[in-house]
Amino acid sequence: MLQSLAGSSCVRLVEQHRSAWCFALLVLGYLLYLVFGAVVFSSVELPYEDLLRQELGKLKQRFLEEHACLSEQQLEQFLMRVLEASNYGVSVLSNASGNWNWDFTSSLFFASTVLSTTGYGHTVPLSDGGKAFCIIYSVIGIPFTLLFLTAVVQRIIVYVTRRPVLYFHIRWGFSKQVVAIIHAIVLGFITVSCFFLIPAAIFSVLEDDWNFLESFYFCFISLSTIGLGDYVPGEGYNQKFRELYKIGITCYLLLGLIAMLVVLETFCELHELKKFRKLFYVKKDKEEDQVHIMEHDQLSFSSISDQAASMKDDQKANEPFVTSQSPTSNDSSLNN
Repeated sequence: MLQSLAGSSCVRLVEQHRSAWCFALLVLGYLLYLVFGAVVFSSVELPYEDLLRQELGKLKQRFLEEHACLSEQQLEQFLMRVLEASNYGVSVLSNASGNWNWDFTSSLFFASTVLSTTGYGHTVPLSDGGKAFCIIYSVIGIPFTLLFLTAVVQRIIVYVTRRPVLYFHIRWGFSKQVVAIIHAIVLGFITVSCFFLIPAAIFSVLEDDWNFLESFYFCFISLSTIGLGDYVPGEGYNQKFRELYKIGITCYLLLGLIAMLVVLETFCELHELKKFRKLFYVKKDKEEDQVHIMEHDQLSFSSISDQAASMKDDQKANEPFVTSQSPTSNDSSLNN
């Protein structure tokens, strides 16, 4: 008997705080996912980093042995300056000296990566004035971009998602939830094909050092606004039509970001996902709301009744005094 009561009380406690328990599980799952990613990245990439360090160390030692007139300190000072310039997108290599980072098309590409928060990091402002302007430009431009993307997606999704789903639901009588799921899957497949697979094949042809996997990797990293910067198109030696190429990439990033947001909004409107998201949200206590409303109504009605009673009393007090006749006297007068 005690065990059943304890079990029922535990179940009741869990049901009362279901949203809090789900949120705690969500936080725990997110932390575990972070740890899982760190373990996988460390186990996969650490051996390659060790091999690269050993290779660079051997290359440096061999260079110093072949050039005895150059000290290790001088070599390191030169390499530090080269790496510092490379962090700003400037290279000392002869095959990269012809590419300017701050011509109009490159600056347009940089502005698009800043406003879309992609930020490859291959090109950064060199001057203090450029850094200050980048801060002001981003503070105004990023909210402006969010407003622009929200307005565009809100208009596109009416014609791409809501009307087609409603048409198949009304015209053919299919279940609205089933039609929405099928439509979201088809839209996702079309988006992946048009903005990931086909552009990846194009980049693998236009970029000499990229294979299909690296091109697909660039498309995903860019359109998800991660922007690691390890792969940036249009930076190769003697890139043909570089200005036009940069403008095309800028348009691709903006259109691809809009397409990604449309697909994301389409999936977020699914009934199943809405129910799943509500598990982690703070729920309003309906009983408390109803009690508050009832108390407010009772106070309102009581105040109204008190006001009506006081008004009646005032009216009676203002009326002239009239003696009421007894029923017996009335009856006697009627008999007479």
